[in-house]
Amino acid sequence: MAINSITNSVAAQRASTYTAAKTDHTEKKSESSTKTDTGVVYEKSSGQTSGTVTKKTDYALVNKLKADAEQRTSQLRSLVEKMMTKQGVAIGTADSMWSFLAKGDFTVDEATRAQAQADIADDGYWGVDQTSDRILDFAKALSGNDPEKADLLLDAFKKGFKEATKSWGQDLPDISQRTYDAVVEKFNKWKNGTEETEAAQTQA
Repeated sequence: MAINSITNSVAAQRASTYTAAKTDHTEKKSESSTKTDTGVVYEKSSGQTSGTVTKKTDYALVNKLKADAEQRTSQLRSLVEKMMTKQGVAIGTADSMWSFLAKGDFTVDEATRAQAQADIADDGYWGVDQTSDRILDFAKALSGNDPEKADLLLDAFKKGFKEATKSWGQDLPDISQRTYDAVVEKFNKWKNGTEETEAAQTQA
C-alpha cells in the first residue's frame, strides 16, 4: 500500500512537468480548479479509454486525478503517523516515514493489516491494476490522449520511479516492480495503438 502511494504520487509529479510551459493565466486557472476539485474521488468512466485524440490537456481530469491522489496519500500518511506515534517513533519528513516503513521494524494492528491487504489486492486502490491505470489516465489527460507523447511521459514516470526508490532507501517491494512493468506495458499498447483492439477482444 505505502510504496505504490509514493510511486504513484512521485510519478504524477514528474509527469506534471510536461505542462510546465503553460502560461501564468492557464496555471492560475488550473490552481483554481484544483481547489474546487479537492475531495473529489476519481473513478474511471467506461468511456475513459476512448481513442479520441484532442492533443489538449484535460485540466479537469488532471485536477481530479491529482486531488484524488493527494487525498488518498494524506489518508495513508495519517494512518502511518498514528501507527508511528503509538510505537513512540518521532514523525519527521515524508522521506523518514518511507524509510521507517522500508525497515519493517514495526507492528500493526489487525484492522490496519486488513485494510492494507485490501488496498494492495488485485482490485484494490493501491493494487497493480488500478495504480497503473491511474498513471496511464494521467498521462492521457496531460497529453490530450496523444500517443506521440507516450515516450516522453513514460520517461517522466521512470524518473519518478527512481525518485521513489531513493525515498524508500532500498529496492522497492515486488508490488512496485509489478506496477512499473504494468505501466510500461500499458504505455506501449497506447503508443502502438493496440490498447483498444485488445480491450475489444477481451470484452468479446
